[in-house]
Amino acid sequence: MKVKLGQAIKMFFSNSSLEMVYFEAISNALDAEATEINIKISIDAINKAETLHVKISDNGLGFDNRRYKKFSNLFDVEESSHKGLGRLVYLCYFEQVNVSSIFEKDKERVFTFNEKFEENDCKINIIPDSKTGTVLSMDTYTLQKVAKYDFLFPQNLKKRILYEFYSRLFQYKKSGKFISINIDSNIDNEEYNAILTTDDIPNMEFIEINASLNLYDKLQLYYSIEEVDTKDTSLVSAISVDNRTFKVDIIANENIPSGYKMFFILLSDYFTGKVDLSRQNLTLKKKEFLEIQRIFRKAVTALIENRIPKIKDKNMAIKESLVNKYPHLNGYFNIDNIGYLKRNDILKEAQDEFFNAQKELLDASKLTDEQFKKSLEISARALTEYILFRQLTIGKLKDSTSSDSEAYIHKLIALKGKDGKFDKANLVNDIYKNNAWILDEKYMTYEVTLSDREMTELAKYLVEGEEIKRDIDRPDFAFIFSNNPTEGRPFDVVIVELKKRGVSKYDNQKTILQLETRARNLMKYYNNKVQRIWYYGIIEFNEEIELALASEFTELYSSGKLYYREKEVAISLNPKKTIPIGIFMWDIDAVVRDADARNSTFLNFIKSKFSPE
Repeated sequence: MKVKLGQAIKMFFSNSSLEMVYFEAISNALDAEATEINIKISIDAINKAETLHVKISDNGLGFDNRRYKKFSNLFDVEESSHKGLGRLVYLCYFEQVNVSSIFEKDKERVFTFNEKFEENDCKINIIPDSKTGTVLSMDTYTLQKVAKYDFLFPQNLKKRILYEFYSRLFQYKKSGKFISINIDSNIDNEEYNAILTTDDIPNMEFIEINASLNLYDKLQLYYSIEEVDTKDTSLVSAISVDNRTFKVDIIANENIPSGYKMFFILLSDYFTGKVDLSRQNLTLKKKEFLEIQRIFRKAVTALIENRIPKIKDKNMAIKESLVNKYPHLNGYFNIDNIGYLKRNDILKEAQDEFFNAQKELLDASKLTDEQFKKSLEISARALTEYILFRQLTIGKLKDSTSSDSEAYIHKLIALKGKDGKFDKANLVNDIYKNNAWILDEKYMTYEVTLSDREMTELAKYLVEGEEIKRDIDRPDFAFIFSNNPTEGRPFDVVIVELKKRGVSKYDNQKTILQLETRARNLMKYYNNKVQRIWYYGIIEFNEEIELALASEFTELYSSGKLYYREKEVAISLNPKKTIPIGIFMWDIDAVVRDADARNSTFLNFIKSKFSPE
């Protein structure tokens, strides 16, 4: 050979796998008109890769002078469907391949294929008339281990060979040619066997797809849809390229109809030669492949829905489910793909379409009448998206348990600590980070929200120009709303203390003490700038807690339990000064139910406007 084999191997087969050794040998045997191929694998033990020996024999025409010359020269091919490189894959795994080939019935060609191979390194023996055929003996495995045991066991190997040569075996079956591939393995002195024949290919029907990728090459689809036991459910969807099969994802595994065995093979002269030199990757451009995939999927799904009518009803139910859950994306869902692609992929595609529509309007310097109408529609969809987000947040609160930390519950309402300061000027950017609406919609009119921030920070808004002693105590939430504290108009303050589910009666009652302490610390800054301060304790109610509250608190209207009490709180001793404060104790389930009731009103109205088509 004129090419350095070692360098060629690294260049063209850097990502090969052992199964390609079998594929190449089978392909060459079939090219040599073999009808019977035998694969014998032996290995002392799975973990003794160095003992692996592979012998592949066939009854083909053998290495006559023409075939041997082609074998001896890389890239020597007669048509674009051949690449002239496949045999290099042998040397990715074995140091050498000993070849014995009988051709023209009375001649035997013997040679060793390794990295030092040259064309004249062969011997021809004259023998009595014999059946033609070739034997490849592969010894001295060069890797430290066998990457996948599937490459050693016949049943697994049969599946891979069947898939790789599905289209070729189908063509043989269609023409009446019988092919048999026998696979034997001896692993740690245990015998295994599998036989693959053209009988394993089902009888297939044919349609011509009314679509083409150019003016000349048509698309032909061969298919089989067979009802089987549920455990035998399977689907093969592939295109045939140079008599090899390349998988094309048409239906996600989660959506393959249960109880059916289906085969779909797409053929076209357009695919000829559209594979790289190592036969590992298609060379179709991404746009070409996506168009082929689209055409292929459309034809396949039409066949499935025609043969299995219940699939159409199931897909309609999936569509209605998507529209009900994501009404703002109705009209952006690719209806043809629903029930076939993964649900998340359907959603992502619709969200991307929605985003692109938004971007198109935002990038427009001036809106046409049509764009203006579209902007109103997109605004409504964006609002719907936010309402749905709120519903998901409510759902998480509903599902919270005593095993969830207080920090988890807290973050559902608003981020905390260093990320827990929100200003009205950044409301749009913070809309998904601050869920004060869970407590009450009016708190979304906040001027400032402080989540798990020091009391000192809040006090700075209550006074102006005074020295404030640092107070490191941190209320869970503090809201300033009604008016901007920097504009000199009176404003409201809300202080919220939160407890996780499942805490003791003592820890829950401690919330009242914490609120009184917050009041005492805040009231000394109370002046004309603050018109009201509201104190809320959010805890999990039970009969014991309600009994303790009932003696001093008054129950108020709510979807759940809400108690209120006013109390005089001393803010100084000399002179003694007290100020009345009001404390609300709120059951966390009532908070969730109230929020759910409000949000569901919006959601139901929106769904009525984005009804399924």
